[in-house]
Amino acid sequence: MTMNLLESRRDHGEPIDDRPAAGWDGAAATFASAAPRLYAIGLRVLQDVGEAEDVVQETWLRWSRANRSSVVSPAAFLALTTTRLAINVTQSARKRRETSAGPWLPETPDHSVSPETAAERHEAVDSAIRLLLERLTPAERAVYLLRIAFDYPYRQIGEVLSLTEDHTRQLLRRARQHLAAGRVHPVSTAAHQRLVRTFLAAAQTGGLADLEALLAADLAR
Repeated sequence: MTMNLLESRRDHGEPIDDRPAAGWDGAAATFASAAPRLYAIGLRVLQDVGEAEDVVQETWLRWSRANRSSVVSPAAFLALTTTRLAINVTQSARKRRETSAGPWLPETPDHSVSPETAAERHEAVDSAIRLLLERLTPAERAVYLLRIAFDYPYRQIGEVLSLTEDHTRQLLRRARQHLAAGRVHPVSTAAHQRLVRTFLAAAQTGGLADLEALLAADLAR
């Protein structure tokens, strides 16, 4: 798949550095190893083979242009980018049909962006997290974030949240239904800000322990 994506860059007139270079070879190898998982993410969100392939291709283009030296976890970077792109495609299609769209996920961190762009992205995450808090139960919210944003297997979600695998699948289905249902629950400002901070930290560093702990604690309340 990586070679196809490289050829696509040539077809679109994008510059390709064909010189042997450890950094470039490493980037391509990292992407190639992650590509099957990225395709699975795109297919699960979009339910369309062609759209999933397009999303993976766009992920490759962003990975090839990224400042990879600042990426702590390439796997998290690639998975989050693919998920965010796929959900944006879904959201765009739903808007065109004038139906309710679920929350979209933020751009993978790019340390070269301006403060204004960074602020816009933070605001988008803030709005998405608020929507999850308004419309989902703590269990639905935890499963949705871990599965959609970070591609956790259902079994691992169950281990983090002390739930059965079948229950986590049911909760994800309910979460999707409730996001479209329009019901609204009151949201604690403190809980909202805490989840935004923790989610952004997980997205930026690839370290998910604090997010796991926060989501599990919400279930216990």
